[in-house]
Amino acid sequence: MKMDLYPIILGIIQGISEWLPISSKTQILIASNYLLNINPSIGYTFGLFMEIGTVFSALLYFRKDIYQILKDKKMLYYIIIAIIFTGLVGAPLYIISDKLLENTYNTSMPMIILGLILILDGIYIYYTRNKIKIKDKKDLNLRDIIIIGIAQGLAALPGVSRSGITVSTMLLMEYDPKFSFSLSYILYIPAALGAFFLTILASKSNIIYVASNIGYYGILTAIIVSFIVGYLTIGILMKLAKSKKIYYIDYILGSIAIVVSLIGLIYS
Repeated sequence: MKMDLYPIILGIIQGISEWLPISSKTQILIASNYLLNINPSIGYTFGLFMEIGTVFSALLYFRKDIYQILKDKKMLYYIIIAIIFTGLVGAPLYIISDKLLENTYNTSMPMIILGLILILDGIYIYYTRNKIKIKDKKDLNLRDIIIIGIAQGLAALPGVSRSGITVSTMLLMEYDPKFSFSLSYILYIPAALGAFFLTILASKSNIIYVASNIGYYGILTAIIVSFIVGYLTIGILMKLAKSKKIYYIDYILGSIAIVVSLIGLIYS
């Protein structure tokens, strides 16, 4: 009976944590280690594989935005540039991550640092909200999109949250919070698809090993649950991003990242 619940639990964890600054792949790594007794290296691969569910969440939620991007040659060009730089940074980091996890790499530390950055960013926004010109989609340029792509690539490291690092990077560059969240989530789609296929090509045996524990039906269940929960979570966060008091969101998300990381340190 417990084993039947594990895919649902993993799906809920993926669906929520993907959009928070707590690194979904790291949460899946920890949960699969605890629930299925899977070693960190396999758990890390499974965490990347599980992103396929939340990819469909983003595709459904941002379907209108994606359609508009496909008609906007400049924006489409920027998306492609960002993904190229994400791949150039992220693919090598994925390959060395197995080595990091075999040693004493602590996945909690990057999340603590990211949590502190978000809190400091919230403080910065609070004190400068009436003094700076907030940038939007029309202000996006080649330099900024390259920086965003590189930031997203760094999320290939265990413990580094993709949504956390891309959103905080854009907020630090003074972009509008709603645009920062939406662009971060849209950029996630091709990046996560790349990570998904990379796990199949480079670490197929790890996925087969997980399937031997919960079955292919269990993996499918986890993906479907992550899709539903992920869609609902995006909706909540996008409503919060429209708030004029975005700095509160930074405080909350930063605090969540730090608390989850400290719990991980205590129980590691």
